Amino acid sequence: MLRLTRNLTRLWVIARVMARHDALFLLERLGVAAPVVTAARVFARRNVPGRPGQRLAAALAELGPTAIKFGQALSIRSDLLGEEIARDLAELQDRLPPFPFAQVRTIIESELDRPLEDIFAEFDPEPVAAASIAQVHFAITPPTPEYPSGRRVAVKVLRPGLAEVFRRDIALLYWLAELVEFAQPALRRLKPTETIRMFEDSVTMEMDLRFEAAAASEMAENFESDPTFRVPEVDWMRTGQRVMTLERIVGLPVDEVDRIVAAGLDPLDTIRNAANAFFNMVFRDGFFHADMHPGNLFVEPDGTLVAVDFGIMGRLDRATRRYLGEMLLGFLNGDYRRVAEAHFTAGWVPADKSVEGFTQACRSIAEPIMGKPLADISIARLLGQLFQVTETFQMEAQPQLLMLQKSMLVTEGVGRTVAPTVNMWELARPMIETWMAQNLGPMGRLRDGMDTVTSAAERLPRILEHADRAASLMSADGLRLHPDTLKAMRPRRNPVLQVLPWALVAVLATLLVVD
Repeated sequence: MLRLTRNLTRLWVIARVMARHDALFLLERLGVAAPVVTAARVFARRNVPGRPGQRLAAALAELGPTAIKFGQALSIRSDLLGEEIARDLAELQDRLPPFPFAQVRTIIESELDRPLEDIFAEFDPEPVAAASIAQVHFAITPPTPEYPSGRRVAVKVLRPGLAEVFRRDIALLYWLAELVEFAQPALRRLKPTETIRMFEDSVTMEMDLRFEAAAASEMAENFESDPTFRVPEVDWMRTGQRVMTLERIVGLPVDEVDRIVAAGLDPLDTIRNAANAFFNMVFRDGFFHADMHPGNLFVEPDGTLVAVDFGIMGRLDRATRRYLGEMLLGFLNGDYRRVAEAHFTAGWVPADKSVEGFTQACRSIAEPIMGKPLADISIARLLGQLFQVTETFQMEAQPQLLMLQKSMLVTEGVGRTVAPTVNMWELARPMIETWMAQNLGPMGRLRDGMDTVTSAAERLPRILEHADRAASLMSADGLRLHPDTLKAMRPRRNPVLQVLPWALVAVLATLLVVD
């Protein structure tokens, strides 16, 4: 009862804010808590400027940190909201007023267990950026033999009180997801509860800056031999759960084309490096930066690309990368049957559906996009439209691919800003073809087969050991089951069916007394 009251109260606040922005359509579409939505209509405003997605973004921005992050997460769900609303949510600005320097000092000193003056020789009290999760300050470390003048760093500090607010709001989101799955069975294939769980995991990682530092460190290792792309070095001695310190980047934002040209750099090289780096993240490493917008990507004086902000990352296992490669190769070569078969092989489309029908759907999506001039072809938009037609074939949502599609869309946006007449995937085509040949050709399949055999061989001694132990126990004492196992094997009675006869008796007794 307490949970219900708490969630309804919070939902009422959210509904009122959405009503003021004329953005109640999201709650209406979910089809849950209709009385709350209806009551909130009293506060609704008409003729609010902007498209529906823009009005929703404004409402979420007013609702605070969790709502802002959730709106950004929803921006990858074009299958749920439609492409226009998802695109508008992608523009949701993750900016909040900065919190006071006194709190910054308290958090740093508490986290690193030293006075601020012992940790940094200089610390700028004015933040250079303030977002929903954290804000960033510039600082200089004390002199060392390696850095006689100190090292210039960027210090990220977690926003105070965030964990409590997030716990409250995530409980509401889980409750709404459960209601959606109960009240709207057709939406279960979109995995609302799993989507919330993925969102929770993502934000939980963001709220522990040690995880973000570890992500930066891992990506730095992945690219340590690549001279075209790098990651700022982590200062682990000045990093904790609520504080992260990285080397400060000196470079140009990737979307400031005029300054890049003025610095003597070629924008085509910049986009080629970005495309190669993103392709390596996704297909070579299976670990990619999921928020590589222009504010997180810089060009150093020698042309090297540098990424920052590793709070939102994505992972793809090897099998998913193979299926994704099959899909992309099929689309690029116009082999739509191959695209369809990749979906069925991966188990993303139920086996009882028509391969021919899905092939036709893939063609209907791809032909209008792949027939455009080269510079206008968007692989990300192609994937987004593919996810939108999945309802016909009961294809379950694949959250990891939805995140990838959003990341590709952002990366393509960077490419079009820097070099509008060039297709960034065409620049990366030699690398794409090499990867395809190595991983989807005969040698790649042979290597996968050998990996499977090797994995099975490694597990075989353990399997034989367990089998031998089980055989010894059975020969000595017979087959014995744990009491909990026996209990679980007994037929379970539905509690409703157990109570129902007594309830009927009570009703009949009441009727007899009344007569």
